Amino acid sequence: MLSGVPDPEPHLQDRPGRVASTPAPGSGTRICAGRAAARPSAGRVGLRLPGGLCLAVALVIGGGLGAGCAGDPSAASAPPPAGTSPHHGAAAPATVGKTLLVAPSVEFDLPGPVRPATFPGPDGVEASWVVAENQLPGTTAWTIPPGTDPNGIAGFADRNYAQVGDQVNLYVSTASPTFQVVAYRMGWYHGTGARQVWVSGPVTGVTQPACPLTPGVNMVSCDNWGVSLSVPISRAFVQGDYLLKLIGTGGQQSYVPLTVVDPASTATYLVINRTFVEEAWNTYGGYSFYQGEGPCPPGSGTYPVCNRARVVSLDRPYSSGNGASDFLSNEFPLIQFCEAHGLNVTYTTDVALDADPAAALHHAAILSLGHDEAWSYNERAAVQLAQDQGANIAFFGAAAVLRHVRMQASPLGPDREEVDYRDAAADPLAAGQPDQVTGNTWSSPPTDWSEVPFVGELYSGYLNGPHTAPFVVYDASAWIYAGTGLHDGDSLPDVVESDVDHLASTSPADVQVLAHSPIPASSIYTNQGMWAGFSYSDMTYYTDPRSGSGVIDTGTVNWINAMRPCPGTTTGCPAPLIQKMTGNLLRLFGQGPAGDRVPSRANWQTVRPIGS
Repeated sequence: MLSGVPDPEPHLQDRPGRVASTPAPGSGTRICAGRAAARPSAGRVGLRLPGGLCLAVALVIGGGLGAGCAGDPSAASAPPPAGTSPHHGAAAPATVGKTLLVAPSVEFDLPGPVRPATFPGPDGVEASWVVAENQLPGTTAWTIPPGTDPNGIAGFADRNYAQVGDQVNLYVSTASPTFQVVAYRMGWYHGTGARQVWVSGPVTGVTQPACPLTPGVNMVSCDNWGVSLSVPISRAFVQGDYLLKLIGTGGQQSYVPLTVVDPASTATYLVINRTFVEEAWNTYGGYSFYQGEGPCPPGSGTYPVCNRARVVSLDRPYSSGNGASDFLSNEFPLIQFCEAHGLNVTYTTDVALDADPAAALHHAAILSLGHDEAWSYNERAAVQLAQDQGANIAFFGAAAVLRHVRMQASPLGPDREEVDYRDAAADPLAAGQPDQVTGNTWSSPPTDWSEVPFVGELYSGYLNGPHTAPFVVYDASAWIYAGTGLHDGDSLPDVVESDVDHLASTSPADVQVLAHSPIPASSIYTNQGMWAGFSYSDMTYYTDPRSGSGVIDTGTVNWINAMRPCPGTTTGCPAPLIQKMTGNLLRLFGQGPAGDRVPSRANWQTVRPIGS
């Protein structure tokens, strides 16, 4: 347990306002979502969110200590030898007996001593299958050398996510006579970063036609490309994040990202990959939600720019990151940390949650990754409903839940086009569907649903160009700093970068400021105020007094990227301490509603300068 964190109290598990941890088999609970309803009584779930979204689901509350889940890989994989911990090299808890809890109220006979499917570890709830998976041989062959021509080969998949049994079609354009595809599951694997899962045979290369532009909405879509090959998602594709590496005969290399999901998982931690924001910023073909090509009409030099896209297509390659967008900086360091520590994780995407919102309801903690600013109504309603049931939410990047998007079908399938007019008056749905209308932000009318009471603080702006700022400790007595040796006023260099959040007048009343980091006016763009020549990035934590849910916002887009080890010559590298704090976070959030153990202590009144 964390220092100062009491043991869980069993009687709290079924208190009024909390779903029973072991529902009757096959029982269904009707969940109505909408804004401003009272907390439910015991055994019922209700949350009022805009639009009256109603979900009818059979709740499975899992992922707790000592519980696995039917359908997870742990149910089918052999456990490591009892009493050993291959990733720590130390003794681990073992069950000497013949029963192993693998789902609520379900037991299986097993021969001899075994390790529990899940068990507490120093950095969170661990799962035997994740430990075993990352002991498999890995490879560094997944990497693409610096300087590789990013235009030599490019492709995309017709699925953002897949599960075992699916076929994923790849659309690839290259001048190489032939190419092949290698599928890598991303993780720890003794520090190599990935394990090879599948490889194709030689595929004939084709230079695909130009991707047309849809005028009016400025959408570039490559749905006119032909299918190059199909990837069968067999049982070899263990749930997780994958990079499909395209390799041409002339050294051409690029990636196609794919998330393999397990819809039945009740893992402790749900990792949400951020396709919405990656596509929002994807300029393949010249257009994104933030920029476009060609002149704007006179007098239109306002933000957002007039030549931007109003709809972007998932049916095109990513223009950055060798086809992986910002996966390797804003997602992978945290994923590698979780896998290295054997944490009980499962993976999804925001597109998958938009299609199946109930998938958010089965986990102790939901992890929003770096630069997660674009959310759909279904995703937001689902995650806030999970919060209402006591799930903890970690926002690892600033500007979370800032932009409002929705999905629609393309010729290649459902949920392949992302809509964000960033102007409610121009959105065709403005006349009748206010909760789907894409104004510039969630706070824009007619939606009028500020993210601040949910996230805990306000998007404040962004650091210009190469500027960074140190992360400055504000409340060193807080649980997040346990074992770090940090004191009030200590700073970690270069952690604050890109988008930042800070306190707002509408932040929750019990919000606790964990870090308060000054940013010189010369380094930041902001329209949210300055104090004696400075703006601020804040790390905040609050707990919901009714559900017990804990919510933390790091206040900087750069948190996950700062987890990466620094070059050997770097002095004052923040990565070890950022990783330690991340472990403290995942440990607390994996134990159930954080407010039951460490309720937030309001200290925002003490922040100086006042209002900063």
